[in-house]
Amino acid sequence: QVQLVESGGGSVQSGGSLRLSCAASGYTYSNYCMGWFRQAPGKEREGVAAIQSDGNTNYADAVKGRFTISHDNFKNTLNLQMNSLKPEDTAMYYCADRFSSCWVAWKYGYMLNRNEYNYWGQGTQVTVSS
Repeated sequence: QVQLVESGGGSVQSGGSLRLSCAASGYTYSNYCMGWFRQAPGKEREGVAAIQSDGNTNYADAVKGRFTISHDNFKNTLNLQMNSLKPEDTAMYYCADRFSSCWVAWKYGYMLNRNEYNYWGQGTQVTVSS
């Protein structure tokens, strides 16, 4: 049914850029609540950025000013532009869809909480070397 497929990962040098994409299929819902998460070896999955259909966004402190999340309504695709990449950005990046309104998650400050999302992609690897 619902399927999320990430793409755009790869290996780059420190300071480089990558653009991740997440194609959503199996449903059409204009009032979306989606986000990007990442997980490095030995660490828990952490929220990177989230976006609501009203355009409001949330970013982890570690990526503010470097990453930009966006949503293409026509293509039903979630994107993450990553600039000035650092070795510490190395991780498996996952696309997530709450498949519900962001209102409750926003109210309780859970927009970057992985437990608030119901559907996940398979992940795409991002490796940044120095």
